[in-house]
Amino acid sequence: MEVEPLSGGEVWVRACARAALAGRALLPVFVAGRHLLLVRDGGRLFATERACPHEGADLAAGRCSGGRLFCPRHLAWFTLADGTVSPGWDFRPLVTYPVRSRGADVYVRIGSRDLT
Repeated sequence: MEVEPLSGGEVWVRACARAALAGRALLPVFVAGRHLLLVRDGGRLFATERACPHEGADLAAGRCSGGRLFCPRHLAWFTLADGTVSPGWDFRPLVTYPVRSRGADVYVRIGSRDLT
């Protein structure tokens, strides 16, 4: 696992090669012991938890559009920037992670105490 430490107990962990996202809007990845989803919406890249917080649906089977990730099971959507759930649903927001491209790779920032 390629890790770059930061101050404050967080690290950037390599998630995949940028080439793995070619032609894909959604890419499931396993980073630091957790199942995440990389989401490309236009020119922006996001990282979220992979399971819907409502019923655990696999969000990799969903779709994204206009800065939102749509759950394939119940059609609620989440704002990619902060994980906020669409109006009318009463469950926690989707966990999101900072993401960046560096060279030919994509990195996700997580807390170092959570590394496995």
